[in-house]
Amino acid sequence: MGINLSIKEVPETIAERLRQRAARNHRSLQGELMAIIERAAAEPLPEPGAAPAPWAIGGDSWVQGWKTMDQLVAEREAAGWKPDPRMADLPRAVDIIRADRDRR
Repeated sequence: MGINLSIKEVPETIAERLRQRAARNHRSLQGELMAIIERAAAEPLPEPGAAPAPWAIGGDSWVQGWKTMDQLVAEREAAGWKPDPRMADLPRAVDIIRADRDRR
């Protein structure tokens, strides 16, 4: 016997995109969700300790990256990017957040 899964409070925009995707694939919404879950469950599990692999949602082109800030900065600097020297005098976001928190 199978297990019932439930996703609560799905935004209407996402639900509508799933309905449209189901219609394109000639499936019910339930059938489309099952196809998505089956495909996700069929992916091989990463090796223990391995960095997570980038992933995409459905057929969209959106991809989550897994580079560190140091890697991103190194790539930008290798391409000739230099930070604007005027930025050094501005407060950092973490300092703004801490000051706001400490005022409470």
